[in-house]
Amino acid sequence: MKAVAVNGSPRKGGNTEILLRKVLEPLSSAGWDTEFIQLGGKKIRGCTACYRCFSTKDALCSVKVDVFNECFEKMLAAQAIILGTPTYFTDVSAEMKGLLDRAGLVSVANGGLLRGKIGAAVVAVRRGGGTHAFDTINHMFLMSGAIIPGSTYWNLGFGLEKGEVAGDDEGLRNMEDLGGTIAWLGKAMSPIWAVMRKLSQSRENRNERKTGRAVV
Repeated sequence: MKAVAVNGSPRKGGNTEILLRKVLEPLSSAGWDTEFIQLGGKKIRGCTACYRCFSTKDALCSVKVDVFNECFEKMLAAQAIILGTPTYFTDVSAEMKGLLDRAGLVSVANGGLLRGKIGAAVVAVRRGGGTHAFDTINHMFLMSGAIIPGSTYWNLGFGLEKGEVAGDDEGLRNMEDLGGTIAWLGKAMSPIWAVMRKLSQSRENRNERKTGRAVV
């Protein structure tokens, strides 16, 4: 099984990255294939509301001049997706908002690509507003049919200066617990995912027969 952690902070090695990597540790120990994706600071725009994804239905966004499709393809290849963001004026970073809006819409346009996946939000915050950013990420997961695991508290880590979150012992314990919960949930979901893959393949084969394409 695979888990991806997407960092929406442009500050490499910062508090958001520390928290995300802490979540990945127990997953790696449990034998998961894990990948850390640096999104913050890269070129990604918001949704243009062109709705071409509803006609192309190729699991891609029609805007292909930024990093969205590359990131989204990795999300689709994973069973667990952890999205992390710093708190900017009580909400997510611009890069993370662009990812959320486009990932949610492309997923819906293609029949629910994120349905049944594990989705978790991780937030770095200085003082207040972190729960709003936390909700922003979770709203996309909930509206996409993803499964959101709980932990010991909200998935927040406190710190302003780079690396300061490493001193938030409770926050780090929460991240470690979150990773363990995702590993446990993934093990429980594994038989269901296998059935979902078979059903999806069966639908694809029927569609290919209808269009006259060869099934390989």
